[in-house]
Amino acid sequence: MQRFAVIGNPIEHSKSPQIHSAFAAQEGIEIHYQRVLAEPDDFISTVNQLQEQGLIGLNITLPFKVLAHANCLQLNEYAQAAGAVNTLSFNQGDWQGANTDGIGLLRDLEKNIGLSLSDQRVLIIGAGGATRGIVLPLIEAGIAELCIANRSLSRAEELVSLFADRSQISACALADIKHESYDLVINATSASLSNQVPAIPAAVISSTTFCYDLAYANDDTAFMLWAKSHKAQGCSDGLGMLLEQAAESYFIWRGFRPETAALFPLLRP
Repeated sequence: MQRFAVIGNPIEHSKSPQIHSAFAAQEGIEIHYQRVLAEPDDFISTVNQLQEQGLIGLNITLPFKVLAHANCLQLNEYAQAAGAVNTLSFNQGDWQGANTDGIGLLRDLEKNIGLSLSDQRVLIIGAGGATRGIVLPLIEAGIAELCIANRSLSRAEELVSLFADRSQISACALADIKHESYDLVINATSASLSNQVPAIPAAVISSTTFCYDLAYANDDTAFMLWAKSHKAQGCSDGLGMLLEQAAESYFIWRGFRPETAALFPLLRP
């Protein structure tokens, strides 16, 4: 039986074992998928030990995505652009890193929600690791404009500088967001986890704006409630992104692309 795992700190909340076991059932196989708690100083030794035990693939979650990136011999283009890895494979002892977060977001927006991203104006709130993973896939989807707004302008500018050859991307401070509407507004901050909403002007929302929160919960997040109160066209949390990025990880490991639709009611009763 092939072995897989997800590693992070904390890790007990992870839905990955449930998700990947369901993917394996679709393929008609059984796998062993476990949660692994690691301390920051023990991350590399823990991964090496798992590999020695015959692990096939490893999902990486906070706070180890950047550290995993730094220790990979090979990286896919999305991991290179993000500076972070969420999916590890092993090739004769070498770490091979991928980042499936952006692919997961695009599949959720386009396949599950039915949005077309071509020529859309996009605003991302937050310039942390979550944003780094989704910028390149959004650009490749053909958006017309991407503004990254962050409390600290310098951090947003630093992220934008990584894509200096892309004319459609810009940075601004939260306080300087233009009072004009966007087609898609993405909350990439952790504010919803503490039931808060980033300090952004309501003018970024119009009746044609879709709002997306990378965080997910059983009920509407604070950002989703805020978007609804300002008459956004629609809104969603990030559960679909979670499922789709996991499906891409499974495809990398097994060459089998799972269907995700049936898992929504399983994960959110």
